[in-house]
Amino acid sequence: MDMNQYLSMFIDESNDHLQSLNENMLQLEGSPEDLGIVQVIFRSAHTLKGMAATMGFEDLASLTHKMENVLDLVRNEKLKMQDFIFDTLFKSLDALENMVQDITGGGEGKADVSSIVASLQAIESGEWTGGTAPAAAVSPSPSTVTPSAVELDEFQYSVLDQSIAEGHRVLYIEVLVSEQSQLKGVRAYMVFDLLERSGEIVKSFPTVQDIEQERFERSFSLYYITTKEAQELEKGIMSISEIESAKVIQLDQETLQQMTNQAAATAEVEVVPVPAPVDAPAVPNSSSKEEPKKPAATKTAAPKQAAAPSRTIRVDIERLDVLMNLFSELLIDRSRLEQLASETGNNDLSDTVAHLSRVSTDLQNIVLKLRMVPVDTVFNRFPRMIRDLAKTLDKKIDLVISGAETELDRTVIDEIGDPLVHLLRNAVDHGVESIAERVAAGKPEMGTVNLRAFHSGNHVFIEIEDDGKGIYRDNLLKTAIKRGVVTEEQGAKMSDDEVNQLLFAPGFSTADKISDISGRGVGLDVVKSKITSLGGNVTIHSTPGKGTNFSVQLPLTLSIIAAMLVRLGSEKYAVPLSSIVETAIVQREQVRNIHGNKMITFRESLVPYLSLSEVFGVPDFNDADEQETEIVVIRKGERLAAVAVEEFIGQSEIVLKSMGTYLPAIEGISGATILGDGQVALILDPNAFIK
Repeated sequence: MDMNQYLSMFIDESNDHLQSLNENMLQLEGSPEDLGIVQVIFRSAHTLKGMAATMGFEDLASLTHKMENVLDLVRNEKLKMQDFIFDTLFKSLDALENMVQDITGGGEGKADVSSIVASLQAIESGEWTGGTAPAAAVSPSPSTVTPSAVELDEFQYSVLDQSIAEGHRVLYIEVLVSEQSQLKGVRAYMVFDLLERSGEIVKSFPTVQDIEQERFERSFSLYYITTKEAQELEKGIMSISEIESAKVIQLDQETLQQMTNQAAATAEVEVVPVPAPVDAPAVPNSSSKEEPKKPAATKTAAPKQAAAPSRTIRVDIERLDVLMNLFSELLIDRSRLEQLASETGNNDLSDTVAHLSRVSTDLQNIVLKLRMVPVDTVFNRFPRMIRDLAKTLDKKIDLVISGAETELDRTVIDEIGDPLVHLLRNAVDHGVESIAERVAAGKPEMGTVNLRAFHSGNHVFIEIEDDGKGIYRDNLLKTAIKRGVVTEEQGAKMSDDEVNQLLFAPGFSTADKISDISGRGVGLDVVKSKITSLGGNVTIHSTPGKGTNFSVQLPLTLSIIAAMLVRLGSEKYAVPLSSIVETAIVQREQVRNIHGNKMITFRESLVPYLSLSEVFGVPDFNDADEQETEIVVIRKGERLAAVAVEEFIGQSEIVLKSMGTYLPAIEGISGATILGDGQVALILDPNAFIK
């Protein structure tokens, strides 16, 4: 069988399991006594090992197996998690990620992990450098001694017995693979994968490693804890192709005791050869009285099991681009049809267009969601990174993530990861002070780095804020002058925001020494150029002694948005509906002039008043000549502003078109749209009006 057809699925699922392993290892580090987390980690490692072995990536499977041995000791309470074990397991995960990356790039997933394997073996044998492991942990690993078919150690028996007492179903399962099967290990893996979705496998014979490497004849048996019915599981196993038979027997405490005693009495006979599972059916004598419970296989469970893998498909991003462009053109034609229907007054045409509008609206919602991905696909790798950085720098860092459910276009998601990595590393290395410096400054030992995302208009803002020492204007200017970035005269005239922007000058750094982690400013020019290339912007706000905030503004890059159409003289503009707080009418006397800035009172607070006709130089309208003016109150984060317009046209779904390469970037304009009557309206960027 050609395994290449499964390669992309293997890569995707491996990355998911590695991410899960990282996240759960971080949780376990915070609660090292929580065996529930250990069980979750063990299952992920076990599944990853099985997948790698099935695909033929032996190095990856072997390293995961060594991790599994250590985790097995921990979950059986024969070994306690300590710093050295955590560090070794995290190094193992890094090595596994590198192997998967190599496979993604067309390699064979090979790597020299001898030092990591040696550390894992030392932990397993109790000879690790962090101390002496408990004597129980020195016992041979499951891979070196083949247990009997149903032989249980004291801990495993206790788990099964307690599960029965608590009302869970404990099952003894025997599976026989078809004699014609060419991939026994794959079929066994499919059975294990099915079972692990709804329960816990406590013991298998032969061992999982032997089964996955096809070191067994045709049958294998296991003890299993679940809440599902035995009949349902039996149907599910039989729905897997090339499975000849499956016996699922529910055990009570008496039957479990009998089977365990029988296994102990025959252990010496059954331990010897690997093919022993063939003799295993002699064990469950109690099965004869439960055999009649086995029903004939029905057709109800199998389709559910078969349908699960096909619920998602992967689509080339270029095809989604084509779909989006085609639908954009359809939306323009829909707007034109709606206008024609209203002008002609034909009822049949109006009804047809109304139905078309409803259908296309539903289609529009689906098309828009296809390309949107939550930013947690980027954020979820940062906790592990921050943990490693804090350990390297001997700092205490609390990473607080909020707004991870905020969605961005897939193309932006793919590109934003590296700039955020650099900004976070920068915040940890040079933003947050050392423990001694924080204590001296009256701050808590643990520094806080906030990573947050939120929508504002047709943009997403991602902010990285630390509670460190902040940026000092004088120090920054002194370095800039020394490096020839600005002159003293220029520096004296610059505002604080302009001084902070000097950090984005190529090669600029305020770090006393450049570390291999980051230097304040080193690479920030690359960060800004990347964000700018995505149509975004990055700003810095800093309070000396209290911290620094990097705010990254990114476009949603959606082709279709809801907007309010407004008129100024002969020109039409579209304001994204998601940025609008309210519309209102103000009298001329309500506009005040405060320190040279126009302001109005809105909801008992003062907000800036902006004349759109002045900003864009509209020739045939001036709101200063009006006694009362319509305003659109817009929002950026927590800040508001009132924009003066001549007339509200109404709400509409509009197609966002780029201004192209022929026109330079115009501040306050994010694109253009074609209206139903064929006219072009400029789309405002409300964020540009609020500083």
